[in-house]
Amino acid sequence: MGAKSWMIAYVEKGTKPEEVFASQPALDREASEKLARELFPRLQLIADVDGDLSRTCPRGSRVLVGCYPGVSVVASSKLMMDAPSQLPARYLSAARGRDVYYHVMWSTVDWFAYAIWSDGKLIRSLDLSSDTKVTEDIGEHLPFEAPYWNGQRPIAPEDDSYPLPFHPLDLGETVLFNLFGYYRDGGWDEDDSRGPLFDPKSIVLAGFKGKPWWKIW
Repeated sequence: MGAKSWMIAYVEKGTKPEEVFASQPALDREASEKLARELFPRLQLIADVDGDLSRTCPRGSRVLVGCYPGVSVVASSKLMMDAPSQLPARYLSAARGRDVYYHVMWSTVDWFAYAIWSDGKLIRSLDLSSDTKVTEDIGEHLPFEAPYWNGQRPIAPEDDSYPLPFHPLDLGETVLFNLFGYYRDGGWDEDDSRGPLFDPKSIVLAGFKGKPWWKIW
């Protein structure tokens, strides 16, 4: 399947998502459905099979939402877009004072993007791929990015034709761990003594899918 992830999270001030998830919280299904309908008003959503935090890459009209104390996660293919700074306003207005974390990656095109908003202000945005190189780089590099920009996470020496000094998905995994406390694919970085903080498969996301508006008579 490769590495795929397209999601956004709303995080209460002072909350660490990894601590929330590590506590094995109960899913608030009512809040999850309400948030799904708020973000995707044009989809006639109906309940579907649940997913979990290990596979935040639903296709088509399928949506995954998990509302937990202090953090809510939404995964949808509609979140895939270049330049996170141009994310539609409705995704940001749903924050209502919470911080916003955006994370997208797709191994098929070696693409990764992430962004952080606080108090409605864009703090950090990065978008890069092997095809387009760096599409967007806004704000100061965060500390966990340093090993990549400093040349400490280079592409294999035999691949000196690669257009970037590091692999986008490697940074994508590092960002995922530092924002949420887990790795999507590829295991954890052996240089990071913390390792995974919880099993993402244990965090349930309520599943929904868009019901066709037309009828077959």
